[in-house]
Amino acid sequence: MKPMTVGQIAAAVDGVWLNPSETAPAVTAVCTDSRKLIPGCLFLPWVGERFDGHNFIDAALEAGAAGCLCARAPEKLRADKFYIQTADTRLALRALASTYREQFQIPVIQVTGSVGKTTTKEMIAAVLGAKFKVWKTPENYNNDVGTPLTLLGLTHEHEAAVIETGMNHFGEIEYLTAMVKPDIAVISNIGDAHIEYLGSREGILKAKCEIFEYLKEDGLAILNGDDALLDTVAVPFQTIRCGKSEHCQARITEIADHGVDGISCTVVTETDCYPLNIPAPGEHMAYAAAIAAAVGEALGLSREEIIRGAAAYVPAGSRMRVLRLLNRRIILDDCYNANPQSVAAALEILARTECERKVAVLGDMGELGDIGNRAHYNMGALASMLGIDLVFAIGSGERAGRIADGAAQSGGSVQYYPTKEEALPELRRQMGADGTVMLVKASHAMKFGWLVEQLQEI
Repeated sequence: MKPMTVGQIAAAVDGVWLNPSETAPAVTAVCTDSRKLIPGCLFLPWVGERFDGHNFIDAALEAGAAGCLCARAPEKLRADKFYIQTADTRLALRALASTYREQFQIPVIQVTGSVGKTTTKEMIAAVLGAKFKVWKTPENYNNDVGTPLTLLGLTHEHEAAVIETGMNHFGEIEYLTAMVKPDIAVISNIGDAHIEYLGSREGILKAKCEIFEYLKEDGLAILNGDDALLDTVAVPFQTIRCGKSEHCQARITEIADHGVDGISCTVVTETDCYPLNIPAPGEHMAYAAAIAAAVGEALGLSREEIIRGAAAYVPAGSRMRVLRLLNRRIILDDCYNANPQSVAAALEILARTECERKVAVLGDMGELGDIGNRAHYNMGALASMLGIDLVFAIGSGERAGRIADGAAQSGGSVQYYPTKEEALPELRRQMGADGTVMLVKASHAMKFGWLVEQLQEI
């Protein structure tokens, strides 16, 4: 973060500096968690449903924060710290990030979508990284806290930024886009994630299209051209559609699946042709690559840079991470999150993997609302129809239990366990067999990363 004076911060958040001082230090970091403070930072107390960061202001200042924002001022003010009072710390964080972002005249790419946001963000960053010093959303910092903190992480060294934004309610993407102010807006697809709160896929489409509210007038929209709902979108911006369909301006051809070693494909645009090798499994990776190629071309990257950047892609976190163990055993760690589309894609990757034995460990998928029972049943049925040798369904009876029903009633072999702790001994035994490939997939709330850690120890 570039240094900001206390006066600049107060002006940006329309706040009142309660104890003005000529010796107040400039701030080069903002923290919202008193347990993860950077010395000399601005502490911003976050207020949630079950907690209030104002209760930790004194502890944050004692731990090294230079000062704080506050909607509720402490009774006693320390003379060696600064205090800026504002009406709402959440809105203040957005205002601060928005003001700070305006200092940077660099291309900013904003990414959203139901499935593959992070994969698409990482692929775009990898491609642009062949030419630029790129700042990208770290980890899963894609909400109303993470997005402004990401923007505040920009420095004078950065030449481009790729910002991922998520949502589960109407208005959230617009809220985030107001501070991101993208030059290029990307929507990866429209699926069933968060349908519980948005009512329908049409509702999800409407919410995702809020990304265009603050796209710059001469901005570029890049969409999945094979997504039926996105294909209905017409916006007053230059638009590039990416996909296999003939109407796509960045068209995917010649996909070759190399199993867990990744895929290769060709992306043909109106000006060039890019043969790409992507070191991550799954044909869906071709869409992220096509979108990244379109972004790279728009920003002036050469053919060689786009090809080299795509080859440098590295999966982020537990997103189809290939873990190779002894004796031809592999764990497909895809447990960061799950929805019907991503589970189906993961199962297809497992089914196409050449090995002696295929095991799918599936857990609850969240926020599916009325389609939840059917979606879970269909996942179990799909696993059986794809020829998966054994399905483990782990979680609640109304969710994972339906996975087990779908697998069993489709003729598959399945074991159901209410908790991952109960399932672990049998999972260890199954993973011990030579030539076993095991997919681990569930919504983030299930914390299946623990299972992956335990299985790696075999």
